[in-house]
Amino acid sequence: MTAPTSEPATAHVFGAVHLGYIVIESNRLSDWRRFGTDAIGMHHQDLDTNLMRFRLDDKQCRFLIRRGPAEDLVATGWHIDTHTAFEQIHSRLLAHGVPLLPGSAEDAEARGVERLLRFPGPKGIIQEIYTTPAQAREPLTMLASGFVTGLRPGPRRPDLHPAHEDPQLLRRSLRRPPDRLHRRNHQRRQTQDPLPARQRTPPLHRHRRHPRPALDPVRTRVQHLNIQAATLDDLAHSYQRVHELGFDMALSVGQHTNDKELSYYARSPSGFEWEVGWNPLTIDETTWQPSTHQGISIWGHTPVGQTIIGKLDQFHRGARSLVRREETVPALSGPQ
Repeated sequence: MTAPTSEPATAHVFGAVHLGYIVIESNRLSDWRRFGTDAIGMHHQDLDTNLMRFRLDDKQCRFLIRRGPAEDLVATGWHIDTHTAFEQIHSRLLAHGVPLLPGSAEDAEARGVERLLRFPGPKGIIQEIYTTPAQAREPLTMLASGFVTGLRPGPRRPDLHPAHEDPQLLRRSLRRPPDRLHRRNHQRRQTQDPLPARQRTPPLHRHRRHPRPALDPVRTRVQHLNIQAATLDDLAHSYQRVHELGFDMALSVGQHTNDKELSYYARSPSGFEWEVGWNPLTIDETTWQPSTHQGISIWGHTPVGQTIIGKLDQFHRGARSLVRREETVPALSGPQ
């Protein structure tokens, strides 16, 4: 690891950071193999008896599944476009006293990256930054015709406060909020109470620190992940395969209000939801304005196979969450 370089206080890395891979820990590797390969349709590769990965494109790894008890997402990998941006982030983390740990050569190889640096993040999810992802030599072998990946950064709006790039995450206020969603129940009765915080996921927040959800009925660290199918046929065929292979469907096919994406939500072997979507709107930064949407869906996205036992279990989890301490990283939290 090279020594971090100094940088101007105003330097930013917007547009140089992209979500590259997800690390999941599970003891249900055989179920994950069937789910990822035979149901969703991704390219699968076994690295050893305790480690496997899925590909969506020419990168060696998009989802890494390792054997372990968590049954949860345990790390997110962020692709840093340049070594200069990598060192800028490294310097900021050191300056704020964030504990850093270089990844081993074995870790980097499993993820298909050149080098790797990890540090603690919100809700106990390890954050990993890396440079230079390796290109896969083996052609894709998968049931889907393709998935949409690539660089799709959001707009850098001139009205955003520089806190967006500060390691003390979102600790200063922003001048304009992102889109907001308000919940409608499944009888389409509109209400003004906001979505549960685990489902309301704006990219930026206006408070000094991100609040812990007042009620958290979800067992896993994330409520859902999303991947984008290349075609409508890919979406429909994977939906059919999920049903035929006996995996649980969380929400039926529907269309979201804000980005108009058509999608469904399957339940992954580890319990969190796996959204497969198609054809979402892309943002034009010259015309986009934040807005409020009544409900998360224009149509569809209704619960599938939900029972009163499942609802009671969610209620109990939510009640227990009220007395649980928030998992925080003091160096990233800013003033309380």
